[in-house]
Amino acid sequence: MSKDILRALGELEKEKGISPEVVIEAIRAALESGYKKNYSKSNNFSIESDEVTGDYRLYADKTVVLEVQEPQEEISLEEARNIKASYEVGDIVKIEIKPKKDFGRIAAQTARQVILQKIREAERENIFNEFEGRESDLIDGIVQRVNRGNIYIDLGKIEGVITQTEQIPGENFNQGDRLKAVILEVKNTGKGANILLSRTHPNLIKRLFELEVPEIHDGVLEIRSISREAGSRSKIAIHSNDLNVDPVGSCVGNKGVRVRTIIGEIHGEKIDIVVFDKDPSIFIANSLGPAKILNVTVNEEQKAAVAVVPDNQLSLAIGKEGQNARLAAKLTGWKIDIISETQSVERNMNIDVTTEVETEVETEQIPEVE
Repeated sequence: MSKDILRALGELEKEKGISPEVVIEAIRAALESGYKKNYSKSNNFSIESDEVTGDYRLYADKTVVLEVQEPQEEISLEEARNIKASYEVGDIVKIEIKPKKDFGRIAAQTARQVILQKIREAERENIFNEFEGRESDLIDGIVQRVNRGNIYIDLGKIEGVITQTEQIPGENFNQGDRLKAVILEVKNTGKGANILLSRTHPNLIKRLFELEVPEIHDGVLEIRSISREAGSRSKIAIHSNDLNVDPVGSCVGNKGVRVRTIIGEIHGEKIDIVVFDKDPSIFIANSLGPAKILNVTVNEEQKAAVAVVPDNQLSLAIGKEGQNARLAAKLTGWKIDIISETQSVERNMNIDVTTEVETEVETEQIPEVE
């Protein structure tokens, strides 16, 4: 191994970000492989290399015995003590091996192959480590290609994929388009990191609001929950930690610029900004907007509620195919029964809390990201 090789490896370390230990171990493994392949089938040898000069030395590791039976692996106590007087039976003696003249050439060829393999492995590991633990993070990439319905995104050092199930219905992208998505999962396949992305996950809404609304990023406003039917409508519950800061106004922005930017990113999906309240009846009433709610009766034990709305707003409160009520139930985590004012009078409010709309869905809480 020459100084030129070491110098080239040093430059490669800087370029690829691979630690010196990985490269030195690759060199040592290459030399061991080359020597064993071409000169010795025995495993009782070791290689020491000088990281400064690039010189290497091969040693046969022989065990000190009283009577030698395997000359390639053993050395007599007498011979060992001729080398060093303190040797005892069972000790390991390193005896330098002078390899054949062409070993340097063979070792260099083997070293090249092993080093390249180690470098590829280290690069894959570095990329995996870069993305590991970043699930739910927002990422910006360029569409590299679309194949069999899957969208492959150029993330710089690696490619991410958005499967058909994680795409917003009706979206179409072409090569070169830029888009935002959240990291859904990071897998180490053994051949490198596999980055799965999503545009349908509620965390995409969360991250876009954090990006566009400084008050959320700074902690003045807090996202409590999100419910989403991607491509159609989302509801986001916002709590203000400052009485002087309006959560809805801050999220909408001046002349609606903030929320319009977010809606543009998700191709026109409607977003309802809901004010969170610790009082479940108020929170449920807020979540059913834009319908006007006259009264909400809650059953804490069953975590169920009955919301009364004006007769002419019953359809609005339930929404098309029950969507508004369904999203409200997901957002609040409560079962919600929506009835009209007339129905309320007829029942005289002596009703069992049931769910007339299929809304019994757990709230989709947004995982915290450190």
